[in-house]
Amino acid sequence: MKESFSLQKLLLYAVLLIAALTFIYPFIWMIGASLAPESEIGKMNLWPSQPGLGNFRSMIEKIPIGHSLINSLIVATLITALVMLTGSMVGYALAKMRFRGRQIIFYIIVFTMSLPFQITLIPNYITMVNLHLVDTFLALILPFAVSAFAILMFRQAFQGLPQALIDAARLDGCNELQIIFRILWPNIKPTLVTVAILTFIGSWNEVLWPLIVIRDEQLMTMPQLVTLFAVGGRADAQLGVKIAAAVLLALPVMIAFLFFQRHFIQSMASTGLKD
Repeated sequence: MKESFSLQKLLLYAVLLIAALTFIYPFIWMIGASLAPESEIGKMNLWPSQPGLGNFRSMIEKIPIGHSLINSLIVATLITALVMLTGSMVGYALAKMRFRGRQIIFYIIVFTMSLPFQITLIPNYITMVNLHLVDTFLALILPFAVSAFAILMFRQAFQGLPQALIDAARLDGCNELQIIFRILWPNIKPTLVTVAILTFIGSWNEVLWPLIVIRDEQLMTMPQLVTLFAVGGRADAQLGVKIAAAVLLALPVMIAFLFFQRHFIQSMASTGLKD
């Protein structure tokens, strides 16, 4: 029995190791290719024989990557903050307040999660034009300030907290906003981290919407500028320079996930739909 159990565990670990290597290999190769001379990239070696920063230097010379990095950080951070605020307040109302139509509103919000962003693309663009927000940071931020996914996550997290906690806070004189941000938030840290990471990643990687509403290069985000750099001819068909831009684009997201992966996995494992 012990031998059979050990064999099963060994096979399980072998399968998991193969799966992990399958996912990790492209990232390692991408980093290696970004440090490799142009002549070595086509050989598909895992690591270059003479690594260097030439591709990164060429990239910095060709595009204002530093300015676009700051733009992306500003936009992604503001969107994340707004989603955390709006998601918390709407999720709290749906989880802990009793009012007519509460369930219908919740089901409508869940339904909107199945709609692709492209469906609302034209209405959002017309709205930005009418509000004279094209070529501004607000055009990048406002359409993403409310997230159905964040509302769902916060609703589920708040439903898992005892009502006695909220009643005690009200007896102490807390208003609803104080209850959300001072009493409930400290008790749902995994959910906060998960929503923040996923929102930041989604905002950071967004390309289509910035390409539509931003034309001023000084306001372009990093994914937008890297996309234009890769397909617009500035890279001069240098694959290594394009890969270097992709590495720089992915680096902040990878660092954020490495630091907060424990909370992220804990929240995703414990979140479920509750009526």
